[in-house]
Formats: sequence, structure tokens, C-alpha cells
Amino acid sequence: MQIILLERIEKLGAIGDVVSVKDGYARNYLLPNKKALRANDANKKVFEANRAKIEADNAERRTAAEAQSGDVEGKQIVLIRASSNSGQLYGSVSVRDIVDGLNEQGANVSKQMIVLERPIKTLGIFDVKVNLHPEVSVNVKVNVARSPDEAELQSQGVDVMAAMFEQDVSGFTEAYDPNAEPGEIAVEETEEEGEAQA
Repeated sequence: MQIILLERIEKLGAIGDVVSVKDGYARNYLLPNKKALRANDANKKVFEANRAKIEADNAERRTAAEAQSGDVEGKQIVLIRASSNSGQLYGSVSVRDIVDGLNEQGANVSKQMIVLERPIKTLGIFDVKVNLHPEVSVNVKVNVARSPDEAELQSQGVDVMAAMFEQDVSGFTEAYDPNAEPGEIAVEETEEEGEAQA
């Protein structure tokens, strides 16, 4: 289907471009959301007559989005989630969680603005893109941890999962005796004790 774009759409084109898209994409998304018009003669005339107003409105929205970008750019939100020992979350972090976290910090964003390329299903710090306007996007950091202490460590650059595995391995000391009876404690004999027994 041939359509006329009423706003810039990534990977499609800019305002006023006549592009060809799949019928379902046009009927289900672009046309109902007033992002495009069907490319027929009547609509082309209407678009050309209103082009200056459409471009002025777009410029106004872009200016507002650029002003808002200062409130959102570089923000970090902390989400506390339960996870397995390997760092896999029980569930995943949703767009709604990110929106709620940003709005608590006064960002004023909606679900449509968040671009989550793949679901967040592990612990760690993730960069998430926020489209405030088709021409204005910013990045925020999402810190997913099991506790506020872990979140603090992650924000300082510590790999919490790697540190946890090092701690598990370091639990065994040289005094560990694999032949000891259960409940027996391995104790190094001092020289004095050795002489006393002799």
C-alpha cells in the first residue's frame, strides 16, 4: 500500500515521503495512529495544503521533546528482582517496570516511548533507548539486582555474579580434609602439640 508519512518513522522515511508498506502495517498501525495517509490524489492535495502546519507542529513537538530529554537523559533506575543462583530472573523486566521507574524520578514517559530490543531476563546493567519524539531519543540505564547493596556494587562496575562464584570457590581452604568424618573439623597441629604427643 502506498502511503504519505505525516511524521518521521525510523527505517521508512521523513514527513511527506510517499512510501510503500505492507497493507497490515498501514491499516493496523500507521493509519489509525495518524502517522500516515493513504497515497491517493485527494490526500496528496490535502497534505500539500497543510504541509506547513504539519511541519510546524512537528518542530514544536521536537522542541518540547528536546527540552524534556534533559530530564530523562542518563537516568539510572534500580529494579530489585528475585533470581536463580546463575543470575536468571524469575520472569523478566517489562516496559511497564521501566516506565514506572522513570516516572517515579519525574521523567514523564509512556510505554510507547520505550524501545526494548530484547527482554531483560538476567541481573546486570542494561542500556535502554527512550524515543521522546521520532527525531529525539535518549538512553537510560536499567540496573537489575537482587538487593539495593548489589545494585550499588553493579553501579560501581562490579560483576556481582562473578564475585559470587569466586566467593563460593574460595570457601574451601587448604586445611580441608576430604577424608575427615562428617562433623570433624580439620585443625593444623602446632609444633608444641606434636612434641607433646611424641
